This record gives sequence, C-alpha cells and structure tokens, in this order.
Amino acid sequence: MTSRTRRPPETERIAAALDADVLLLGSAGAKAMAVVRGDADVYAHAGGQYQWDSAAPVGVAMAAGLHVSRLDGSPLVYNRKDLALPDLLICRPELAAACLAAV
Repeated sequence: MTSRTRRPPETERIAAALDADVLLLGSAGAKAMAVVRGDADVYAHAGGQYQWDSAAPVGVAMAAGLHVSRLDGSPLVYNRKDLALPDLLICRPELAAACLAAV
C-alpha cells in the first residue's frame, strides 16, 4: 500500500523485491488498517507526514503484532518537538527484512 497521490520510489523497490503489486489508497489510517485486516501485506510511506497522521494507526498495528519502523529500520519516535515523521513501514513481521533490504 502507498499513497494515492504520491508513489515514492521506495514503494516500487519493495514491490519488486516481494514480486507484489502496489495498491494505492488515501489516508495513512486506511492503509495501516488494510495491513492489520490482512487485505494488504505492506504499507510503506516516504515523503513525510506529521506525527498525528500515523500515531493511532501505528499503535493499532503494533498491538496486532505487525512490524512497525522507519524505512531504515529505526523505531518510530513520537511526542517530539519536531512534528515531522519522514517515513514509515508497517508490514507482516516475516516481510520486514525483505522490505528493509529493498529500500
């Protein structure tokens, strides 16, 4: 899953590595919940968001046992003075290593 209006190259690389199709959808919450529900395997976002765009969806994804990180594998950090969150990855845990290696 990736943005309906912005298709960052990182998502294309992940899709190629997984031999998967890229699905386009609107909000961060909708994309994250598609992975939580099992309708999609990966939600990768690059290009920036604000913390509030992903905080609740990330919490739900974590509670569901999904992998959640930045695209470089580092943890997502919230409640910082800088409200920007440059990128994120939400995926099934068994796909995390392949997704991170692709970007």
